[in-house]
Amino acid sequence: MRLQNLFIAPKQKQAKMAAVVFNFLLACALVVVIFWLSLGKVGVKFDFAFIGQMQGRILNGFWMTVKLSLVSLILSLILGILCAVGQGSRVLFLRSLCSLYVQFIRGTPLIMQIYLFYYILGTAWHIDGRFWAGVLILSVFEGAYIAEIIRGSLLSLSSSQKEAAKAVGFTSAQSVRYIILPQLIERTLPALAGQFASIIKDSSLLSMIAVIELTQTMREISATYFNLFESYIFLGFLYLCLTLPISLLSKAMERRFRYED
Repeated sequence: MRLQNLFIAPKQKQAKMAAVVFNFLLACALVVVIFWLSLGKVGVKFDFAFIGQMQGRILNGFWMTVKLSLVSLILSLILGILCAVGQGSRVLFLRSLCSLYVQFIRGTPLIMQIYLFYYILGTAWHIDGRFWAGVLILSVFEGAYIAEIIRGSLLSLSSSQKEAAKAVGFTSAQSVRYIILPQLIERTLPALAGQFASIIKDSSLLSMIAVIELTQTMREISATYFNLFESYIFLGFLYLCLTLPISLLSKAMERRFRYED
């Protein structure tokens, strides 16, 4: 491999995997060096001994984050599908209600919604369990984004496909099953995988209502051992362990479906 090809991608061709991996590792090394030099200047010394001492609590927080994210993904997917269908409905009230929901959720910060839903709506409707309160909050928040993903994918489908399906004698149900749905899945899967990574990261804000997930666990450990930097650096590493494989899967699906198209 020529030195130029190691750093410069060829025109209209995909860079070789070896070059991509090399430059990725080089970028990681640069970030580590900058971070390490910065730590040396402020005189921070790390002690990660707490990981072995608190591994049980850390694992509990880790699995709580995974459970929160998985259940929220399922519920937000259902809500997103219903909302996307509602936005395309001929019933104007339903269309307006779904649009209002999407605009409100996407236009306001999650932390405000957490306090609003938990302390006002949760109290009014007697939702006491913090786990399910957190799941509902995350599902409502992420459902708005999933609705836009699905709606955008539906709009990208050509209307001529539906007309062609009718011309060959397909019913509406058959058109959805054999033509619309397969294409919709292909177009939405990469974005939904990326949204799952966002759900995992957004779940960290549920520590504001004392849900004992990963962030809240590390916050409590930090207060016990007075090791703010170590706790949050390890916290970032754990989140990367969850989100990085999902992000790579999302990009792989994008490349595959783009190639098939």
